[in-house]
Amino acid sequence: LTEDEDIQRMLRGSLLRKIKSRGGPRERLFRLQEDGATICFEGGFRRARSQQSFSVMHIEGVREGHQSEGLRRHGAAFPERHCFTLVFKGKRKNLDLAARGEDDARHWVKGLTKLMGRLQAMSQTEKLDQYPLLELWGLGDSWIHGVLQRADRNKDNKMSFREVKNMLRMINIDMDDIYAYKLFKECDRSGNERLEGRELEEFCRRLLRRPELEELFGRYSGEDHVLSAEELRDFLRDQGEDASLRQAHAVIRTYELNEKARQQDLMMLDGFMMYLLSDAGDILNQEHTKVHQDMSQPLCHYFISSSHNTYLTHNQIGGTSSTEAYVRALMAGCRCVELDCWEGSDGEPVVYHGHTLTSKILFRDVIESIRDYAFKQSPYPVILSLENHCGLEQQATMARHMKAILGDMLLTQPLEGQDPHHLPSPEQLKGKVLVKGKKLPEPWHEPQGVTSLPDPEEVEEEEEEEEEDEKLQERSSRRVRGSPRATVLGDHSIPACDASQVAPELSAMVVYCQAVPFPGLAHALRHPRPCEMSSFSERKARKLIKEAG
Repeated sequence: LTEDEDIQRMLRGSLLRKIKSRGGPRERLFRLQEDGATICFEGGFRRARSQQSFSVMHIEGVREGHQSEGLRRHGAAFPERHCFTLVFKGKRKNLDLAARGEDDARHWVKGLTKLMGRLQAMSQTEKLDQYPLLELWGLGDSWIHGVLQRADRNKDNKMSFREVKNMLRMINIDMDDIYAYKLFKECDRSGNERLEGRELEEFCRRLLRRPELEELFGRYSGEDHVLSAEELRDFLRDQGEDASLRQAHAVIRTYELNEKARQQDLMMLDGFMMYLLSDAGDILNQEHTKVHQDMSQPLCHYFISSSHNTYLTHNQIGGTSSTEAYVRALMAGCRCVELDCWEGSDGEPVVYHGHTLTSKILFRDVIESIRDYAFKQSPYPVILSLENHCGLEQQATMARHMKAILGDMLLTQPLEGQDPHHLPSPEQLKGKVLVKGKKLPEPWHEPQGVTSLPDPEEVEEEEEEEEEDEKLQERSSRRVRGSPRATVLGDHSIPACDASQVAPELSAMVVYCQAVPFPGLAHALRHPRPCEMSSFSERKARKLIKEAG
């Protein structure tokens, strides 16, 4: 890739501006390092500037233009074609950047995409050959690479004993200084009081020793400390695998690192560890990393990956609300997200944790993020759980936004030919967004003399509050987060809510997920209505399990 035009530009470096909410954007030189896996830039502030870096392996995705909340809010001064966002794995915040020109931005977006694709396509052996510190012992954990870079304070790619001690602190290894220095000296082949390259790799290798795997290897390999294909086959069979000699040969060819051993169909300790710590040696059946279940059953036959207070990035008292929280939830495979909707200014409903100090985001922006990311990770339906605190006018606005933004994704009618006594399946609902909320009664179903009933979501929230109050008294601690939520789909009925509480436009969008207070199991069994659903607090769920499990 070094001959590639985009990579060459990244190796030379570019002046990019970090777009942040606080303070003006600061221009810094970003440059790809020779290893093809590390980006360095100048960080810090004023006198406390320092060289900082991150690994390409930590990047989950690259977005072009104003495709992040940060750039939509604070990047208006920069042309959209000059801007891009790096989305990191885990909890690290996005990095919003603006280049001086369109060409620079394009080179970085295309170059990073190529590098990410190249690293993902590499086999473990290739990674170990080219990036030994990224793939120590086949662990597949690039975090150690970042730790090593942060510990190398003068960025000379060599580690003094002082820097090594700093690295040990970073990875929470409390090691005796005398022992650590002994290990350091044993690995310092050059005798210059610095570890570099293979020396540093050897030091980390010793830190990551797995005595229990060494003992296992010794048990099967015998006195020569080398596994033959027959011995490897015996080991695999003892693990319950239906292994043949041919399969053992294939494992050796794939995972043995020593070329001479590989040619003789032998496996050494490094290769054995590489195999055990690879995906093939994982306790998880790799077939199960993809959808392998029958997805043609009614929706209520499945556990649904759900999120509570999805909009929050931190605690629910004073934390930040963000559309990025929806993006992360959806990209993690979540299929049910929550929107707490409240009256906003200028006729625009907002999403936040009501009656707290959490920040507010526009309902419209949330729906746009859901549209863009709902089906990137999974094709199966997404449920929008609306906790509605808006008046009729802004409810109608919510309905308009969902219809205009989601378009054909939004399910507003029962599926044609669907049996009304059964919910459709996830397979039938692929690519569809379902709204969960209160629904107005059909005129002919409305019972006489029914008064307004409380919002089922509010009932559940009150139960959660009571439950938390009890926990507070027990623990004398401050409440930070609400209880996890259990959602039960289908098969019960309850008299309908007062029409004045729900705007007809919003009600019309609720099809298969009609929120109702739970009427009790006996009533639900006598009057099954698959399209109705209830939510429980933990306490209520435990009570039901105990009484009618």
